[in-house]
Amino acid sequence: MGRFWSLLFLLVPVLGVLVFVFAASPDSRPILDHWLPENINKYGYVIDDLFMFILYLTGAIFIVTGLLLFRFLWKYDAARNSEPVKYTHGNHSLEILWSILPAVILLFIAIFQMDAWAEHKMRRPLLENGDRKPALAQVTGRQFEWRIRYAGPDQQIGTPDDFHIVNELHVPVDEDVVLQVQSEDVLHSFFLPNLRIKQDLVPGMKQFSWFHANRTGIFDLACAELCGWGHYKMRGRLIVQSREDFDAWLVEATAEQNRTEPESAGDGEDE
Repeated sequence: MGRFWSLLFLLVPVLGVLVFVFAASPDSRPILDHWLPENINKYGYVIDDLFMFILYLTGAIFIVTGLLLFRFLWKYDAARNSEPVKYTHGNHSLEILWSILPAVILLFIAIFQMDAWAEHKMRRPLLENGDRKPALAQVTGRQFEWRIRYAGPDQQIGTPDDFHIVNELHVPVDEDVVLQVQSEDVLHSFFLPNLRIKQDLVPGMKQFSWFHANRTGIFDLACAELCGWGHYKMRGRLIVQSREDFDAWLVEATAEQNRTEPESAGDGEDE
């Protein structure tokens, strides 16, 4: 019976590998769209390559570890092993080896991913004159919605002529887009899965995210941080459109906002 459990244990790495191979196969994409969503970010391949590298590395370690555990379970089955129990203090060389190897692997991953980190967190797109590209919009996470603010005619975010919208982020295609992201109340996480963008938002901190969408369409905008009872409904839409359509939408939406705003009180007569 002991060897039955050994074989059952062996199914863990075997099934794990089979599921991985099936999910990674191009033919399975229509069935398993959750494996990795379509990448529409020009720079998204950096995240994908890092993800796959770590997956293959940890997958190989998982297989070797699973096979070794199966070997020991099979070899030292108590029902078939008549030798008495032997107590040992272990092998110091092996203990040092399996302590150093994981540390070396983790250090290698930390160094290997530095370029991906810099690409997504440090190398903010620049203008032709060398200045950092300004933010197209300000995205504020708030229980439980995304408040989005675009600059008005003065091209400055944070002035009275700004345009406001909720849960609908419009961006132009084939351009470097910079967003100012922040939280109004608690921890949120600004997540655009199709752009490989995920930025944790800490109240009081102003941060930036950037990308280069290369395909038009409607995609998910989500919060990837458990932020309260209404976290499940904190979902918006990312709408990627041509520059002409984006400009036309912004002009029309701003005009509609100004038309529906209550008229301000008159200045009154001078006293």
